[in-house]
Amino acid sequence: MGSTFNGLVGLIILALDIWAILNVIKSNREIGVKVLWILLIALLPVIGLVIWAIAGPRGDVRI
Repeated sequence: MGSTFNGLVGLIILALDIWAILNVIKSNREIGVKVLWILLIALLPVIGLVIWAIAGPRGDVRI
């Protein structure tokens, strides 16, 4: 039971990290800033995701 739950949490974190990286790529920031955000999210998946959610660049939202 525990390993199944941990695997599910890992998949959710991976999906959120991919979503955050795609939003960074779509943002209007400079390439250097995008690379730094992507590295932060990729190297520190949970902490990087939280920092990005608070202060990171957002992609263009079209309704």
